[in-house]
Amino acid sequence: MMHPADLPDTVSVFPLPGALLLPRSRLPLHIFEPRYLQMLDDALKTKERLIAMVQPNPSVSDEDKLHRIGCAGRVTQFSETEDGRYLITLTGVSRFRIASELDAFTPYRRCAVSWNGFDRDLGRSEKDDGFNRTKFLNLLERFFSSRQLSTDWDSLKDADDELLVNSLSMLMDFDPEDKQALLEAPCLRTRRETLVTLIEFAMRGGSNEEKLQ
Repeated sequence: MMHPADLPDTVSVFPLPGALLLPRSRLPLHIFEPRYLQMLDDALKTKERLIAMVQPNPSVSDEDKLHRIGCAGRVTQFSETEDGRYLITLTGVSRFRIASELDAFTPYRRCAVSWNGFDRDLGRSEKDDGFNRTKFLNLLERFFSSRQLSTDWDSLKDADDELLVNSLSMLMDFDPEDKQALLEAPCLRTRRETLVTLIEFAMRGGSNEEKLQ
């Protein structure tokens, strides 16, 4: 577990639409662009091994603009293919708020960030005292059935609250702006309520065609 003092003032940024990373959750990534291969090589040389996932912000005219809040992950697994690509896993450490983008002498983007306000991200797994698991799983089963999806129901039933809600938030193919709302949820209960709203919207014939990646 990392401590606030371990977190750097600047991070390398990987802007990837629809890719959601949450604290204490794991995100597999396939790295093949030269600039991000360089970013990974540089990250692996540091003690923290952090890469920051941030959603591009389509609501502003500048196509390079990013959402202010992202989540940094520590490279916990990686393997290199024969042709020089990397398969890595990021384990979410903490969310952050972008203070400014730096004029970096690197092919990838770097930002000065603040970790203030996200203290709970570095703590233990969150609990959701208002979680009606039976009702939630029934909704999920109807949703999966309507999309002809299958999953390991025993694993879902056995998962703790945070793992269940965060894994579904990351895996389900919501629009990037919906993913950002899930990221910015201040607590697990709010994230679960947002997730339920998005699922119910999709089942009512929303524009998203939800599927598991």
